[in-house]
Amino acid sequence: METAVIVDAVRTPMGKRNGLLKDWHPVDLAAETLVALAERNNLDPILVDDVIMGCVSQVGEQTFNIGRNAVLGAGWPESVPGMTLDRQCGSSQQAAHFAAQGVMAGVYDVVVAAGVESMTRVPMGISFSQGPGKPFGPKMSARYDHQLVPQGISAEMIAEHWSLGREELDQIACDSQMRAHEATVEGRFESQIIPIETSDEGRLISMTLDEGIRPSTTVEILAGLKPAFREDGVVTAGNSSQITDGAAAVLILSESKARGLGLRPRATFKAFSVVGTDPVTMLTGPIPATEAVLASAGLSLDDIGLFEVNEAFASVVGAWLKETGVDWGRVNVNGGAIALGQPLGASGARLMTTLLHEMERTGTRYGLQTMCEGGGTANGTILELIPSP
Repeated sequence: METAVIVDAVRTPMGKRNGLLKDWHPVDLAAETLVALAERNNLDPILVDDVIMGCVSQVGEQTFNIGRNAVLGAGWPESVPGMTLDRQCGSSQQAAHFAAQGVMAGVYDVVVAAGVESMTRVPMGISFSQGPGKPFGPKMSARYDHQLVPQGISAEMIAEHWSLGREELDQIACDSQMRAHEATVEGRFESQIIPIETSDEGRLISMTLDEGIRPSTTVEILAGLKPAFREDGVVTAGNSSQITDGAAAVLILSESKARGLGLRPRATFKAFSVVGTDPVTMLTGPIPATEAVLASAGLSLDDIGLFEVNEAFASVVGAWLKETGVDWGRVNVNGGAIALGQPLGASGARLMTTLLHEMERTGTRYGLQTMCEGGGTANGTILELIPSP
């Protein structure tokens, strides 16, 4: 069986809703990550066997197979195929799974796993709010007694079940902001972010920094925010992920092909998992996904040096921490989606990009990534660092 390796991983800066990336068509934004992978690695795009792209709101500018459209927008040969998948927030993590598994099966030699979402131009929920019809069929709705709820309510249910108070959630959110700010100041994101030319109040600029980080955040400031989903709730805009525009891409090859092309393998895929959970609470999947991927790898929590647990809501991370007992200091060390943002279809590839670069920076052998996903699924991935020669 072939070994699947990551050769490179890049992302755009994360843009606030109606922020600096608002004028970028999502096809072109995704194309920028493909162009960067080819240029950074001196890779002839004609060698790419497939591009697998995650995107959640597949309507309007993000419909008609945005993965293929991004290939063409990047100027790559027409012979390079592309496809689009939707596993909600974990779409591009699943894209990486499919890409690596394709390499391991001998189907691919060179493949890109990517993701994109412009939540400014294609608002979240628009794909079902405009109809026709609703996504939950009568039999599914009846099975759950018509209790399927929005994710914000699920986040509240999780907080209640795990006895997570407002101050605890706000502390997670504040830590995310502080860690992301520190990482930015120290230049930890520079190797992964590709500059994006854009306009700021009529001035042409090169955007190189994430736009949503709030370095002045304190727990006291967060405590002043009103609950977003329940009047007596604990989930607020401040301890939830940000609505964001962005794209990310991971270049995956067989180890033999990478070495044949003179490219340095940087990490291997040690194990994968995907699980289903209750679609009402919906966001608890990272807990069993973590258990499953560790079992598949034959590893324990103590073997993992770094964790990326997607901060869809602080309560998701808080529940995961309580169940696993992992030290918060090993989790989301450069901040997460609360600070950096959550561009849905791009989030999985963004987390993987950040995890890879941090593993290299710190010399960490194993890193674990997990994400909750709308509808009650979750992915888990363990990467193993390949030391530099």
